[in-house]
Amino acid sequence: MTATTYTVTGMTCGHCVSSVKEEVGEVAGVTGVEVDLATGLVTVDSEGPVDAAAIAAAVEEAGYEVVDR
Repeated sequence: MTATTYTVTGMTCGHCVSSVKEEVGEVAGVTGVEVDLATGLVTVDSEGPVDAAAIAAAVEEAGYEVVDR
């Protein structure tokens, strides 16, 4: 099991958190997503390495931006 943390900007509410969790959760290989609204940290659990560009694209699809990988 691998856990990778990203910093995401633009999230301001519970709906933001849900959107990010839903989009990132659909990335191939992702087994879990935890989002901390207060810090902007998104922790992605996976069975193995997941392409950071795919995570960033999923976050952008949700309407936000990854600023730290």
